[in-house]
This record gives sequence, C-alpha cells and structure tokens, in this order.
Amino acid sequence: MRFYKVSGLLSGSDDQLIPFSLKGRNLLLIYTNGRYSISKRYCPHAGADLANGWCKEGKLVCPHHRYQYDLETGRGAPGQNDYLEVYPLEIRPDGIYVGIAEPILVRLKKFLGL
Repeated sequence: MRFYKVSGLLSGSDDQLIPFSLKGRNLLLIYTNGRYSISKRYCPHAGADLANGWCKEGKLVCPHHRYQYDLETGRGAPGQNDYLEVYPLEIRPDGIYVGIAEPILVRLKKFLGL
C-alpha cells in the first residue's frame, strides 16, 4: 500500500465533504467532529454523489435515500446490507494522506521480479 497526499490540514467548520480523484478512484475527504475520513465518493446503494450528503452522529448520510454509513468502518445502518468502502489515512505535519493498495497484478509482477 502506498500513501498519497490529498490535502493540507483543514480548518474551519465541521462537516466538510471534499470530492477528489486519485489513481482512477473518485473519493471523498470528510471532516466532521474534528476527525478525518476518506471514502468512495458515490453511494453503493444507488450511486448518488455523497459530496452532496451530510454527516450525522459519526455517519455519512446519502442525499438520495438517506442511507447511512459509519465513517470508520463503512458499514451501512442495520437493515441496509451494504457498506461504503473507506480508506486508511495518515495525518502528517504537511497534510492528509490516503492509503491506496496497488492492483493485484502489479503486486504479483513485483513479487515475481517482472
């Protein structure tokens, strides 16, 4: 897994949802209650843009059907039977970094020395 810088440290109001793209992925930087999270940008249920959603009690709420996803685990609320992919992140002195795993074929080629 490699870590890539996505932003400087955020300041200001809570509940900031900042969409960005990295390595072919559409992601969402979330800042709420003094904590950072990074998830996929689009809802796994209906594809709505979560950048238009909001945060409530440690959950990201989809603006389309009001589905809720835990910001730490990505798990949907009981009864939803789905989850939102969340990414590891590191807070460093110069900003926020997201962990992106290399595709399996790239890792295999490195392992085999190709």
